[in-house]
Amino acid sequence: MRRDSRLPRVLHALLHLEQMAGPATSELIAQMLGTNPSVVRRTMGGLREAGIVVSVKGHGGGWSLAKPLTEVSLLEIYRALGAPTLFAIGIDDEQTTCLLARAANAATAHAMAKAQRQFEAHLGSVSVADLAADFRAWQG
Repeated sequence: MRRDSRLPRVLHALLHLEQMAGPATSELIAQMLGTNPSVVRRTMGGLREAGIVVSVKGHGGGWSLAKPLTEVSLLEIYRALGAPTLFAIGIDDEQTTCLLARAANAATAHAMAKAQRQFEAHLGSVSVADLAADFRAWQG
């Protein structure tokens, strides 16, 4: 199964944007992330719709933060990316008539819902700015 690495990649880009004096082009961000500028535009578009970044067209334009990273939780970023599926695990046949299969499906669905809630609660408790503070602590 292919992994969805958009969340850490977007966080990486946002931390760089905070350090920049002006807007960053999609090309520059793509170069930082080792991807294509069209992927950056598509991904950052979701963040723009969520009010996390703004974009300016034309010469001297690019992507900038719409608000301080202290006001942006990891949960906001996750949701702006469409809340990607966490696990490849899913229930079996939803239409099954077998009571044992229904019990197995219910147990699996319950565990997955609990994991999702815990994951989102953690993301909601961390701001993107907290990541920069962690980085500074690692530098010593």
